[in-house]
Amino acid sequence: MPPVRFERDQLPSTAWKNGGGHTREIVRLPPESGMDAFDWRASIADISADGPFSTFAGVDRVIVLLNGDGVRLRSIDGTVDHRLDQPLVPFAFSGDDAIVASLIGGASTDFNIMTRRAVARADVRVVRAGDIVPTCSSGMLFAARGTWAARAVDGPSTERVEPFAHSLHPNSGVWWEGEALTWDLSSNTVDGALIAVRVTRRSG
Repeated sequence: MPPVRFERDQLPSTAWKNGGGHTREIVRLPPESGMDAFDWRASIADISADGPFSTFAGVDRVIVLLNGDGVRLRSIDGTVDHRLDQPLVPFAFSGDDAIVASLIGGASTDFNIMTRRAVARADVRVVRAGDIVPTCSSGMLFAARGTWAARAVDGPSTERVEPFAHSLHPNSGVWWEGEALTWDLSSNTVDGALIAVRVTRRSG
């Protein structure tokens, strides 16, 4: 399927059961999978109060602070103690860990990627200037700061000649699944930042 464009403000917002925040789900694949059976999932969360994160057995997570003062992430068993207070610096941790988030200051917003460990893994990096995202059959681009030109071409196994091209303004992005694409990224914004996610399936 071709890349799917999304706008952060147009994503449905769901309140957390503990009242500590809201989540805007970008994508969950396979589409009809439950929270205990997805291969990979991406979302944006607004954290407004201290409280526990949900645990996800067998899932690897990467979180990126978008804006706000950030949170301190601590696991109940003491193996995780991390200050997520630097914007646009990915932090990876296990969804098996029972994590409690404490606000460092005011409310914060973060970008989240989850992959089921037995099925897939995610490579998450922040692009600051023009770059090439290597070919991958699944993934996501999210413009966190600045406006970006994202031009995608098919991998070597396909025949399409015309590329996909998207102009991404802040808080917009695209995700794709099942089509090998290479992305050529560029921005004319001095302080631009784009989160690039490549999801690769594990063999066997």
